[in-house]
Amino acid sequence: MNILEIGILVFTFIEFLNIMILYFNPEFKFGNGVGVFNQYHLSKEDESMHLFVRYLVNWVAGAKLIFIMIGVVVVIFGDYTLQLFTVVALILSILSFYWKLFPMIKRMDKAGEITPKGYSKTLNLMILSFLVGFTIILILALI
Repeated sequence: MNILEIGILVFTFIEFLNIMILYFNPEFKFGNGVGVFNQYHLSKEDESMHLFVRYLVNWVAGAKLIFIMIGVVVVIFGDYTLQLFTVVALILSILSFYWKLFPMIKRMDKAGEITPKGYSKTLNLMILSFLVGFTIILILALI
């Protein structure tokens, strides 16, 4: 097993855990649980709004499932070049967090709409750790 396969599998395992949280315990306050968002709990007061929110949470879980299945297929059937470009694609897709999602969660955190306060900083560190990890893997693979 090469460094690219290990990196992709570690990522798919972590994302699998996040999918389990979203499907079976979305109120969890770790991983990708939406329990940190105060609005998630407020949405329960309006059944149609909560149904919509639950739909979006499950949609995210389904999209993550697609990514991890592709990752598994690349590890099992892909050659080294495909695995290398998969890691590049993962780096680029993870970077997209900073385009739309991070500004929003930072704003919600500042407005007190997230519990615990400061969660946007924690999430930023988690995303950065993925980016740094994949960048290290990419550099090691190219050496």
